[in-house]
Amino acid sequence: MYNTDLPTRAELPSTGKLLRSTLMAVVIAVALLITVVLPAEYAIDPTGAGRLLGLTEMGEIKTQLAEEAELDQANDEAAAMQASQSSTPQESASDNQPTAANTAAQQASDVEPEQVASSVPDQEMVQPEASVALADALAAGEVASQATEEAATWGDEVSFTLTPGEGTEYKLTMEEGAVATFAWASDGGPLNFDTHGDGNGNSISYEKGRGVPEDEGELEAAFTGNHGWFFRNRNDNDVTVVLRVGGDYGELNKVL
Repeated sequence: MYNTDLPTRAELPSTGKLLRSTLMAVVIAVALLITVVLPAEYAIDPTGAGRLLGLTEMGEIKTQLAEEAELDQANDEAAAMQASQSSTPQESASDNQPTAANTAAQQASDVEPEQVASSVPDQEMVQPEASVALADALAAGEVASQATEEAATWGDEVSFTLTPGEGTEYKLTMEEGAVATFAWASDGGPLNFDTHGDGNGNSISYEKGRGVPEDEGELEAAFTGNHGWFFRNRNDNDVTVVLRVGGDYGELNKVL
């Protein structure tokens, strides 16, 4: 039987080589953590490499799904608690208090017939036809002016349809401090949404909602980058969404 010769001291790696190898392994592990693991798992992309590799979108979808699962669990617990509370018999306060209808009926019964008769005017005032036409014209002009002003408010409008379980993302290119107005509405069922932004290694979540049919307001950019909405359809049918934006922004782009 042949026994392997033990290495001599000269053949063993020096302490300096071991330290260099360990340091190199740590640097590689940190680089992979920042450029691959964080964007793909948690949508955290400090270098921007994850966005270029398409990993940040994967992390955003995973984060969105995890948050939706937490919201579903919280809603289920709230519904169960509400059901348990509603099963306890409670005495209605309306049984011991007079209703507004009963009070009104009692007051009406106390009015004398002479008072009712005196409250009716002797002669009805008839508005001239010219005044009616003038009022109609002013009302029509006001409606047309309001419609023109509303149309000028929006800079872009997009309409898209999401199949069951499908998600999409639209974002505005904005400078830091810029303010954009928005309004979106869904036809076919409510949506889950996440209003957020990213760019130059920064990321922020402005607002999240579950089962929301529409929303409107202002979006102020916390930093220069892309800011917008991620929508997901959790219904069993297709949902059509109309998104309108206006204000201070560069472009409206479909990201996902």
